[in-house]
Amino acid sequence: MVDRNLIIAKAALVKKHILRIQTKKGNDLNSFLLNQDLQDIVSFNLHTAIQNCIDIAAHIISESSLGVPGSVSEMFFTLEENGLLSAQITEKMVKAVGLRNLLVHEYGKIDLERVFKAVTDDLDDFNQYLTEIFLKLKIS
Repeated sequence: MVDRNLIIAKAALVKKHILRIQTKKGNDLNSFLLNQDLQDIVSFNLHTAIQNCIDIAAHIISESSLGVPGSVSEMFFTLEENGLLSAQITEKMVKAVGLRNLLVHEYGKIDLERVFKAVTDDLDDFNQYLTEIFLKLKIS
C-alpha cells in the first residue's frame, strides 16, 4: 500500500519549490543570464522540485510492486504503463528528468536559456503531474 502521507509531504515540497521559482520569475532572459544569484535560486529549486517528483514515482513503484525500472526516466513510463500517468505528463516528466540531470551532473555546462524556458513555460507540468497522481491514487 502506498503511504499517502509521504506522497502528500513530497507534493507539498514540490509546490514549495515551484512557488519559490515563481517569486523569481518576473525577470526577462537577459536579466536572468546576468544574475548569478537568480540562476542559483531558480536552478536549485527546479532541481529539488524535479527530485521530489522522482521520489514520489519511486515510492509508488516500490510500494505497489510495479517492478524495477532501469532508469529514472523509466519510472515515469512505468507509472504510465500502470495507468497512473497520461502519456503527455510522462513525456513532460521525462524531459524534466533530462533537465535535472544537466543541473546535477553538468553544472558548469548548464544551458541557462533552457533553464529559463523551463521556468517560464513548464512549471505547470509539476501541478499536472501531482494532479494525475492524486486522482489515480484517490488522495484528496
